[in-house]
Amino acid sequence: MNTPTLKSARWLDQPANKGLLLGLLGVVIFALTLPMTRLAVGTVEAPQMSGVFIALGRAVVAAALSAAFLWATRAPWPRREDLLPLAITAGGVVFGFPLFTSVAMRYVEAVHASVIVGVLPLATAAVAALLHRQRPSTGFWLCAVLGSALVVGFAVLRSGSAGLTLHPADLLLLAAMACAAVGYAYGARLSQRMRAEHVICWALLIALPITLPMATLTRPTTTLHASAWWGFAYTAVFSMWLGFFAWYRGLALGGTVRVSQIQLVQPFLGMLMAVPLLGERLDAVTLGFAVAVIATVFMGKKMPVHARATPERI
Repeated sequence: MNTPTLKSARWLDQPANKGLLLGLLGVVIFALTLPMTRLAVGTVEAPQMSGVFIALGRAVVAAALSAAFLWATRAPWPRREDLLPLAITAGGVVFGFPLFTSVAMRYVEAVHASVIVGVLPLATAAVAALLHRQRPSTGFWLCAVLGSALVVGFAVLRSGSAGLTLHPADLLLLAAMACAAVGYAYGARLSQRMRAEHVICWALLIALPITLPMATLTRPTTTLHASAWWGFAYTAVFSMWLGFFAWYRGLALGGTVRVSQIQLVQPFLGMLMAVPLLGERLDAVTLGFAVAVIATVFMGKKMPVHARATPERI
């Protein structure tokens, strides 16, 4: 009998561990979102698509895929009590986060953006703790704060003195972070009684009466670089759709408070993927910070998260 294989199978049998792996898969998919958005939106000197079109257009494409998926899987209609949480989820991950980040990414680089968005896991854990009536231990919060501080410190270090400069686009990134935290928490809550794939699909379809006409009005009317279209396609199919299949299922299985901390490694994964995409290189400092952040995630996983006695409501 292969003992390591048996131990691996037992480890995967635990919902919390399976949730961590699915959450990691979602983070790997999301890690390319900001770089791909940067390709699609361009720069101030060489603008491509508008941020509004990227945000809403990608939601329209994902909604079309969602309609086909819901039909193919014979998904039941959402219950009446699920409509408001679905609308809140859509407000966070279909409108808020994509719109604010798409507009901001024309004016700031991805490393600078990670200074703000890098603390998203901490914000998500805080929202989830309130929504799910949970009481994470002091040790968990210490790990979460330490991991967030490492991410922010790394981003500031890589940005140099400019990393400490407040840019007007930072306000958009802060708003994006808040929207994503709320959208993740509500979507994860819905994934406990709906298929995770159906949650994002219904959220996209609920938003379609707004996203479709707005995307049509803001569509590009000039010739764009092929790289802009590739960036847009990635954000539509992966960032706005497939990534949430794994992400919401992972949050539901492993717990939103715990699994959300995996996003602490997202900036480092983005840099790793930027090596072949943008020609950047890795160095010892990047790898050192990445190892330290991953260590805080695993330490946080071992810290207790207690459920409160009062019933949950959404």
